[in-house]
Amino acid sequence: MQFSKGVEYALHSLLQMLNAPAGKSVGVRELASFQGISETYLSKIFTKLRKAGVVKAAPGVNGGYELARTPEHITFWDVIEAVEGSSDMFQCIEIRQNTATLDKNNLPDLYTKCPCLIKTVMLDAEEQMRKYLRGKNIGWLRNEVQKKIPCEQQKATEEWFRNKK
Repeated sequence: MQFSKGVEYALHSLLQMLNAPAGKSVGVRELASFQGISETYLSKIFTKLRKAGVVKAAPGVNGGYELARTPEHITFWDVIEAVEGSSDMFQCIEIRQNTATLDKNNLPDLYTKCPCLIKTVMLDAEEQMRKYLRGKNIGWLRNEVQKKIPCEQQKATEEWFRNKK
């Protein structure tokens, strides 16, 4: 299993949006420039984030994006689901029903009414991962990053966003 780079870009972008001065929206151009990534690619990610209600477009000539909810109410899972979609990672295709010794026209209840144990385990594992990622949010991320980044770097980042637009 692998999440796309878009998830990482989205999470970093949301974190960087918290460096903008209060009440100021942030443009995709600024976020892309700050992170050294394609503006076109990041714009597509922000379209998904907007549709999912993670960010909202700010009106006006100097518009951009703002968080649609408080950082504490935007979970990692919200971002992953916005960027990657909501389908299960494991897609059971009932391989067990193709066993050479089975009469495919007269499958026993074990194969038609009981869930596949492999599917059950995989879906349970996915739910545990979703639960964990729902427990981590952008506010938590900001607090953890602030503990690790030197004050000078944090101030330089805030200043960079203050001077943009």
